[in-house]
Amino acid sequence: MPRSVRRIGVLTGGGDAPGLNAVIRAVVRTAGNQYGWEVMGIEDGFEGLLFQRQPRLLTTEDVRGILPRGGTILGTTNRGNPFAYQLKVGGKTEVRDLSRDALARIRELGLDALIVIGGDGSLSIALELHQLGAPIVGIPKTIDNDLSATDITFGFDTALHTATDALDKLHTTAESHHRVMILEVMGRNAGWIAMEAGLAGGADAILIPEIPYRLACIRESIERREAAGRKFSLVVVAEGAKPRDGAQVYQEQGGPTTPGRLGGIANQLAESLRQSIPQEIRVTVLGHLQRGGSPTPFDRILGTRFGAAAVRLIAEGGIGQMVGLHTPHIVPVSLAEAVGKLKRVPPDGELARTARGLGICLGD
Repeated sequence: MPRSVRRIGVLTGGGDAPGLNAVIRAVVRTAGNQYGWEVMGIEDGFEGLLFQRQPRLLTTEDVRGILPRGGTILGTTNRGNPFAYQLKVGGKTEVRDLSRDALARIRELGLDALIVIGGDGSLSIALELHQLGAPIVGIPKTIDNDLSATDITFGFDTALHTATDALDKLHTTAESHHRVMILEVMGRNAGWIAMEAGLAGGADAILIPEIPYRLACIRESIERREAAGRKFSLVVVAEGAKPRDGAQVYQEQGGPTTPGRLGGIANQLAESLRQSIPQEIRVTVLGHLQRGGSPTPFDRILGTRFGAAAVRLIAEGGIGQMVGLHTPHIVPVSLAEAVGKLKRVPPDGELARTARGLGICLGD
């Protein structure tokens, strides 16, 4: 296998994350400079395989200057699952398995390996394609930091900086107006962004999916601060958080092939608190600001290491694996291990114990 490689492909799937372009750049430069391989860029994720779009031949010139850029030069989508693709037929939506079309396209393009850069959803698809015979290597990507086979995913650090910066700014206006400020951050079913941004930004309450919250706990925290002369409070809430006696809040309910879109818990929390505390409450939802912008140096370096390591893994015959960070080393792990279990914040782990020791309300 290693000696027969001549051409590889690369695609980005799922939501965008700062550092994607750093990965693409590293793949192209390492493949070309070290091994003399061609690199074909598959545009718009797996849809680029399904609909006969002409891939881009990526050269060193094509990736020049993209290291500090957010987003992905290849485009991405989180709605192109070839195993459950939604097609409009006769005015009706049908779900079809187009995985064999994707496999045929990989062969048609003459790809000796395909690098899939994605989170849990995209890498789960990659694993299924590999099990059908596709020569795939994975690279972990998600701002949520919820993949268990790597210590950290690129994109998380930039999202964390964005959330922390927002808290720093909210702190001054909250203090000036004596308000309760609630900041809603992303993370799906993992509370890493909320927990670490809350610790870094001096939040008074941090609410995460792993610890269903009691409204009384948050109210008591705000009242204690008020009694101590602190007339404002900062609350960070992850989009997947939920009250102990309630459910997660969705902006959009999912369908048979797509997950629901979380969001709105901050406004629900604010309405509940307004019934029991006198302070003014304001809500800020960061949303896609966490996905955008220039990646931090950490994400640029990690993305570069991942991209270069994935190319070396192909050269070593490591098909069906993903590169991951096991500090301080980049190591190969099986795709099955990579998507087998989500990494969530331990409710009694070191970060949670630290927060409680600082007097931060975790809702329990």
